[in-house]
Amino acid sequence: MQDIINSRCGWAGTDPLYTKYHDEEWGRPVTDDKTLFEFLVLESAQAGLSWITILRKREGYRKAFHHFDVEKVAQMTPQDIDRLMQYDGIIRNRRKLDSTINNARQFIAIREEFGSFYNYTLTFLPGRKPITNHYKTLGQVPATTPQSDAMSKDMKKRGFKFFGSTTCYAFLQATGFVDDHLEDCHCKNTPRHTK
Repeated sequence: MQDIINSRCGWAGTDPLYTKYHDEEWGRPVTDDKTLFEFLVLESAQAGLSWITILRKREGYRKAFHHFDVEKVAQMTPQDIDRLMQYDGIIRNRRKLDSTINNARQFIAIREEFGSFYNYTLTFLPGRKPITNHYKTLGQVPATTPQSDAMSKDMKKRGFKFFGSTTCYAFLQATGFVDDHLEDCHCKNTPRHTK
């Protein structure tokens, strides 16, 4: 057990929720649009906060946003936002809640144009293939890349909110479009499952 702790990416710390997320989700390829929408919502909510704060409220976000059913979220109204502003299970930031509904509508538009949000995301990667980096230390891992810059810029042009380049790169890492597990991390050579 100590070997796993010692060979895990340092950002995961020792909180069981965080280590489970690191070991079982982060960096694993996601191809399913519903899961991609979930991460888009959660990463946007995280802007300016710690990721562990969002992980602890993940179940609240599931309940608040129809288990991340993008069509249902896109139909939410200002009255729904008023109701959610009273709900302790999520971050109660009106601008972020408004942006979730807005982003759901943009997500659907992208899906209609590209067939899936997954296909859209691949257009920003070299050869339309996920990127595997080989960093040895956390200090080597960038906060943004040319790919996240380009994707964020395009999404902003399409009307997305709370999805700057840093948030976009975190989304790409979380959903396996970029594998930034450190070289000595036990997840680096683990078979990668898709959702």
